[in-house]
Amino acid sequence: MPRIRASTVAEHRAAQHRALLDVAREILAETGRPPTLSRVAARAGLARPSLYQYFRSSEDLLNAVVEDVFPRWSARVAVAMDAAATPADRVLAYVLTNFELITEGEHALATVLAEVAPGDTVAEQSRTMHQQLLEPLVETLHSLGVPAVPETAEMINAIVFAGSRLIESGTDLRTVWESARALLEPFLRATGMGPAPPEAT
Repeated sequence: MPRIRASTVAEHRAAQHRALLDVAREILAETGRPPTLSRVAARAGLARPSLYQYFRSSEDLLNAVVEDVFPRWSARVAVAMDAAATPADRVLAYVLTNFELITEGEHALATVLAEVAPGDTVAEQSRTMHQQLLEPLVETLHSLGVPAVPETAEMINAIVFAGSRLIESGTDLRTVWESARALLEPFLRATGMGPAPPEAT
């Protein structure tokens, strides 16, 4: 068993589990193929028998990666929205954080997972993430007094999806974000952001 670096066995196991998931994500992103237990163990510096304490099989490991990727995306967006000062800023934070995650490769990783993981597992996690992402956006749009909330949320997501395609095809984050903000800010000013800032002279 590896030397325990945490104050308790439970903390050590949690940290080791997190490290193994991160290694599996790296291998998946690099190769586009499901990571084997042998490869994960070798990169993590862990004996393969020790890996069975955390994952029963390569399929178990892959399912764990699927269950890790999508909730982390939703949580990252939720944290950014919670830190925003106004409802309008929350909407902008929603879009920007999604773009940042795409730039960091999370969307590409999710795409690879969709290709290699069991279909039902990815589909269920994808539906769950989509719902988790929509909930704070829908709540924010309600607070802004938007009359057609579900439709508006889907339109905002359409901007996110279009931006993701641009980013993944090579357009830099700043260009995509400034274009999206230029589309959204007039709408947000009309629904609660307030007057537009004076233009610089």
